[in-house]
Amino acid sequence: MGISSMKTGSMKRSLLVGNVAYVPAVRGLFGGGSSSSDVIQYINISSTGNATSFGTLITGGYGRASCSSSTRGLWGGGGTSGGGGTKLDSIEYVTIASTGNGTNFGSLTQVRNGVTGLSNSTRGLFGGGLTGGSGTYINIIDYVTIASTGNATNFGDLYRSTQWVGACASPTRGIFAGGQSDIYSNNIGYVTISSTGNTTAFGNLTVARGYLSGCSSSTRGLIAGGHNTGGNVIDYFTIATTGNATSFGNLSGTKYGMGATSSSTRGVFGGGYDYTSGEVEINVIDYVTIASTGNATAFGNLLAARGYVAACSEGHGGLA
Repeated sequence: MGISSMKTGSMKRSLLVGNVAYVPAVRGLFGGGSSSSDVIQYINISSTGNATSFGTLITGGYGRASCSSSTRGLWGGGGTSGGGGTKLDSIEYVTIASTGNGTNFGSLTQVRNGVTGLSNSTRGLFGGGLTGGSGTYINIIDYVTIASTGNATNFGDLYRSTQWVGACASPTRGIFAGGQSDIYSNNIGYVTISSTGNTTAFGNLTVARGYLSGCSSSTRGLIAGGHNTGGNVIDYFTIATTGNATSFGNLSGTKYGMGATSSSTRGVFGGGYDYTSGEVEINVIDYVTIASTGNATAFGNLLAARGYVAACSEGHGGLA
């Protein structure tokens, strides 16, 4: 039986075995979370099953943002306790293909939690957040070069000062959606990752909400869950166009504060809070097939129930 390789952009090579394409496993990482968790854990997005221990972050925290290239995963910002607790500006990284603890990368332009991350293969962006006490929301987007180390640089501004935005990317565009501040937002905005500047209007989510989770293939973006109404909703849109989001299906429950990431075909949503059961932390991981529509399917469980986790992978839509 003949075996040959097919290059898939900056992502892992797939193998052609006979006439069947075999795509190697794509690793997804979940890091940090409520109760100042410093735990990093990983899954194989291409299969199903429970998460496995990867290592620990330098500083535990919740409301961190994560982004990644095909080799490195980054976590930035966050907080060490509730809304009035210590805010972080630190960025740290791991090598996704190995296991181990976080290493210092640099700092964001200012401290904040409830920040959101997205990336292509070169740049990581960190948007929005809460920088002080209750009500001190910011609209700042920072960027870093993932392959290097050093402090973040200002990229531009979000459509409004807000926290807990959902985000995803193609190799060229970064999408920010929704958020929570004095109101729940349904805005979707986009940036060109390789440049700098403020977000441009894209369209609207089906329901205004915050504490969102986002992931994507190279063409389609998904925004899921959220606080407010619509906490079980998954929306989708075509990243290269503009327009309002369309209903994709539902999560396995009504939840918010999940970690979300993807391979080129699957989106996974892990942890968070169950909005209908006293807002308790959960350990459930759901998945969907990004190119289709429909309700989420059970994937497995995180190592422990955890809200406000941040996730990344070596094969998400920004890397295609």
